[in-house]
Amino acid sequence: MVMRLFLLYVVVEMAVIVALTATIGFGWTVLALAGAFALGLVLAGSQLRRQLTRLRAGITDPGAQVTDSALIALGTLLVFIPGLVTTALGLLMLAPPTRSAMRPLAAGLASRGLSRHVTFVGGRREYIDGEVIEVHDHGPAAAPTRPAIRPEPE
Repeated sequence: MVMRLFLLYVVVEMAVIVALTATIGFGWTVLALAGAFALGLVLAGSQLRRQLTRLRAGITDPGAQVTDSALIALGTLLVFIPGLVTTALGLLMLAPPTRSAMRPLAAGLASRGLSRHVTFVGGRREYIDGEVIEVHDHGPAAAPTRPAIRPEPE
């Protein structure tokens, strides 16, 4: 599975670079790659600082803060992965307007993935069909008696 995803990543990135090189030329393609990477680093740094400031000030909406933190971390990781497509996806996750649009999708994916691995109490109600048998206790159960050990006569 991991090898297939890696192969898909390589094929998509190479196709985009070849198409961009054929369209605008080699020099402009290298400049676009370097510019997108530099813009991603600047945006990642500013969004990380902004998120840390928000967390230090106090959490008003914990769900949104956790989702934003996860999207910023994933966006920063995608910026560092080489390639124009991954850098563009990382930039989209780092930009505040698109991040707020991605927040419900990310929360839904996280809860769906979490529900596969964690059983929630109070979710599905299961019961065992059976009948109750009345038991009448008549006091505490007597402790079993042991026979007394008698010393042997001498």
